[in-house]
Amino acid sequence: MEKLEQIVFYSLDKAIKSYRQMAQKNINKENIDITIDQWLLLTTIKNNPDATQQIIAANVFKDLASITRMIEILVKKEILTRDFHPEDRRRFSLNVTTKGEQILTDLEPIIRSNRSKALGGISPEEIETLKTLLNRIVRNCK
Repeated sequence: MEKLEQIVFYSLDKAIKSYRQMAQKNINKENIDITIDQWLLLTTIKNNPDATQQIIAANVFKDLASITRMIEILVKKEILTRDFHPEDRRRFSLNVTTKGEQILTDLEPIIRSNRSKALGGISPEEIETLKTLLNRIVRNCK
């Protein structure tokens, strides 16, 4: 029987989970009330203000129910506003508030530090190779 440590997808998952745990711990240390997933959602909305919830869900690898819950939480925290879309009343217009913008700004150095620590000792060439290989895996799974 195969050992877990010999399975490449186990190693990928372990690396991702280790990074997310470290990153969340560092965010919590700074007393910033946001999760990694909420940051990802907020960043996606900021970068794609007209994105539908379906597009947001695809970008952050979550189902629609999870996205709806996260949006609810961010609206309650006054990090995000949700209004009816001006051209399509079936859709919502999501906007990052001033408070949300400040959180994103406060997170920038933490995120840079997290990434730097996680990628320590890995050359830019190795990072490019890794991205190429991971993108190939994604294409293979479609």
